Amino acid sequence: MQVVIRALEVLKILSKTPKGLTLGEISEKLELPVASAHRTAAVLEKERFITRSSTNRRYFLGPAARELTQLDYSRESPLVSAHRAVAEASRLSGETVFLSEFAGDKVVCLALSESKFPLRLYVRVGQTMPLHAAAAARTLLAWQPPDRVQKLLANAELTSFTPETPNTVNAVTDHLARIRLQGYDICESELDVNVWAVSAPIRSSTGEVVASITLAAPAQRMTEEHVRDHALKVIRAAAEEMAADLGWVAGDL
Repeated sequence: MQVVIRALEVLKILSKTPKGLTLGEISEKLELPVASAHRTAAVLEKERFITRSSTNRRYFLGPAARELTQLDYSRESPLVSAHRAVAEASRLSGETVFLSEFAGDKVVCLALSESKFPLRLYVRVGQTMPLHAAAAARTLLAWQPPDRVQKLLANAELTSFTPETPNTVNAVTDHLARIRLQGYDICESELDVNVWAVSAPIRSSTGEVVASITLAAPAQRMTEEHVRDHALKVIRAAAEEMAADLGWVAGDL
């Protein structure tokens, strides 16, 4: 019985800690010897109730815990601090890269690293992204429950920012289906004329898409296919790195 109680205590403290805990922190919080904490964590990890980040070695709730609890990211963002991968993606691409999350029913820019070029896009921390027209927002919207998607779009102003903007609920939901299929979104002159952007989802340890990372640039710098392919590769790698830091293990879905 003590073993079961100990395992449940581990799950309880991790459910309240979106940024995860190290083995030492679990041991300290539960007042357990490190060896006992390690044995408990090893069993829970084997059964996929918890996962351990391959990069920072912190423990998080795992996919098998999804039916037991839901992380409340409205209280504390798991990516509240700017992640090194944002700056690195900007360095590798030379373009503006930013992180976005839901704040209630809105998608906002959480952190960014600006382009090295004199001609750059204006994005600021705290900026709201239109749900139907911005790759950063659509990438988050694509993995929301269908009923929430319908509600959000019904209450949104589907403004036609450019001739390319999807401006009906059906057009947006069709686009969201393509995002889920390919695993990322590309926005070309849909929010601003002559602006190209690519966005990828960031998953938490339980598989939820909790943030998006986006590269945005003037379209004239992104005309060649190999440049676009490089941008996509950089953004997807950054998303995978941040997801790994949140305990996500690819293939759990």
